[in-house]
Amino acid sequence: MPQDDDVTAFDAATAVERAEGGGLVTRLDPGWDVGGGILNGGYLLSVAGRAAVLESPHDHPVAVSASYLRAPAAGPASLSVVPGTAGRTLAHSMVTLSDAGGPALVVQATTATLTGEPSDYAEPMPDVPPVEECFSVAEHRHLAPPGVHVPGLSLKVDTRLDVATAGWAFGQPSGEPVLRAWMRFADGREPDPLALLTFADALPPTSFAMGNTGWAPTVQLQVLVRALPAPGWCFVEARSSQIAGGWVDEDYRIWDSTGRLVAQSRQLARAPR
Repeated sequence: MPQDDDVTAFDAATAVERAEGGGLVTRLDPGWDVGGGILNGGYLLSVAGRAAVLESPHDHPVAVSASYLRAPAAGPASLSVVPGTAGRTLAHSMVTLSDAGGPALVVQATTATLTGEPSDYAEPMPDVPPVEECFSVAEHRHLAPPGVHVPGLSLKVDTRLDVATAGWAFGQPSGEPVLRAWMRFADGREPDPLALLTFADALPPTSFAMGNTGWAPTVQLQVLVRALPAPGWCFVEARSSQIAGGWVDEDYRIWDSTGRLVAQSRQLARAPR
């Protein structure tokens, strides 16, 4: 797909176009991997979210629920959008992302148009150290534990871990499956609802905090976008309630630079071996 020099890395990597003869096409960017050439689930969800918005009368994804059937390959892919009911305030659709091997991701999407109205109530952001006192994943990627692939995603999404939850990076896991970090795009692109779909899966697996640094493939991921994020850094907290029987759950909360809660997510993944 042609790229304008002014297009940001995220917008280029999630671009969706109408194909000749109908349907939608994209080119999955290998630079958004989590190691070993496996593309990040949040990045794939942003591609599907863009397709849903393209075929919707509304501007933003507000609720998406994705089932990951298998890991798609980087390169050409197609998207089908089956519209559901639509009204003045929201619309529903089913999005399927496929590569040469067939369907890889199925997403139930709800779109609407978010506003900047103030919250009646919102859970406050936790007390956290400023960005300058946090641990840059990209700048310290040489410290990755043996056998841990440095993800391309860490070069696309600038992630600054709260040191209180980054002990695993120094060989001192905390024993509690919680990670917190400041997050923004490395090229300075400001956050928006599509970006929040990526941020909702951009931290390392919470099992890293327990000292288990293996891959945790996402099986199902639901993201709720609650508000338009303000420019600047977002703060992200990921927490697991239980790791058992080969499964791990993760709950994310994301606040924008003003401290407003702008997104939540829940996912189920296979626990690292």
